[in-house]
Amino acid sequence: MAMAEERNSTTVKRFILLGFSEFPKLTVVLFSIFLRIYLMTGSWNLGLIILIKIDSHLHTPMYFFLNKLAFLDICYVSTTIPKMLSDFFQEQKSISLLGCAMQYFFLASVALTECTLLAAMAYDRYAAICNPLLYTAIMFPQLCVKMVAGSCITGFFGSLIQVCGLLQLHFCGPDVINHFFCDLPQLMTLSCSNTFFLQVITSLITVIFGLASALIIMTSYGYIVATILKITSAEGRTKAFNTSAAHLTAVTLYFGSGAFVYLCPSSDNSLNQKKLAFVVYSVLIPMLNPLIYSLRNKEIKDALHRWKKRIFS
Repeated sequence: MAMAEERNSTTVKRFILLGFSEFPKLTVVLFSIFLRIYLMTGSWNLGLIILIKIDSHLHTPMYFFLNKLAFLDICYVSTTIPKMLSDFFQEQKSISLLGCAMQYFFLASVALTECTLLAAMAYDRYAAICNPLLYTAIMFPQLCVKMVAGSCITGFFGSLIQVCGLLQLHFCGPDVINHFFCDLPQLMTLSCSNTFFLQVITSLITVIFGLASALIIMTSYGYIVATILKITSAEGRTKAFNTSAAHLTAVTLYFGSGAFVYLCPSSDNSLNQKKLAFVVYSVLIPMLNPLIYSLRNKEIKDALHRWKKRIFS
């Protein structure tokens, strides 16, 4: 009887995304900033993908993983920024329930895939530094493909489970989401159904993916640090450290901002802080990753120099 009453009650089929409506005077400024970030993220990551593809010197496991990471970063910003940009000048910033579910599905799929891919990249760095003579035997091409495929499959199903649970919820009001995209925790607070099971599933997926990836990364870097400390020459230590510094920086930014967004308890006062943290997590980091991996990377600089010479000659 209770279920019949719930189904006969008012059903919310569209939601209002507040976005950055608390800054009405900065609409044009924010639009131009996010548009530039989106264009730079797409062009920088696409440029990195093309460079790795066309330069035979970069056809190694490390750059194979970096190629896939660049593609994921393009997908990351494409799930949120286009909708955000279109909403800046819309009076009614609305999105359907199905649109919400699809947006979260793609975002969560990319986020979980990137989480496991960063762990795979940490294992690659462990193999390169701790077992340099066996590196090519350990990280053979078929294994690299399987690791990327495994990351994509687990990310897909982890996201699918959450979205299937979301689509079972009933929404009868309110219909306002204080965010610039459909975030599952906020959607659950708007539901008039019992969300306990979905909360448990979401927490388990977040913790399993986060802890498993963090454990692999920390274990890998534990061995890496121990190996670097055993290197006698300062030049050798610097070279070994530089090969892992970019990845460690990207991991720290990604997991640090992600932990703040999803693991810290929410309150009305922290919603705007989390919104800004999510901008770092899903918008700025995808833009910064190609710079992080390129600025101190001699092989990528050499590849750029070679192709500049070819183009201008």
